[in-house]
Amino acid sequence: QVQLAESGGGVVQAGGSLRLSCVVSGSAFSSYTMGWFRQAPGKEREFVAQITGSGTSQEYGDSVVGRFTISRDNAKDTVYLHMNSLKPEDTAVYYCAQPRNRFSTATRETAYTYWGQGTQVTVSS
Repeated sequence: QVQLAESGGGVVQAGGSLRLSCVVSGSAFSSYTMGWFRQAPGKEREFVAQITGSGTSQEYGDSVVGRFTISRDNAKDTVYLHMNSLKPEDTAVYYCAQPRNRFSTATRETAYTYWGQGTQVTVSS
């Protein structure tokens, strides 16, 4: 049973930073691409970032490129999302996810099978 647990959300002022963490259990973590998505109230879930199993390749959504960085520590079965220069429009529930295909580079939500419970990020203006 694959389980994902996010942490690190909170309330931050615009321009501030946060680091989200996601610990994964029950899978061969280091061989899987991992992704972060977010969902704001009244909006569809949006792709934020993903990183390959080795950590050598990353991809970002247009709205976060240059501000967010995804990384992973395979020794700790953990993926991170470093968020800088936060804006009020970054307010959302953030989810980490693992795809069905360990080598997947698809950014669509349907490519991902396992999801965490989400962590709330609120950016005040």
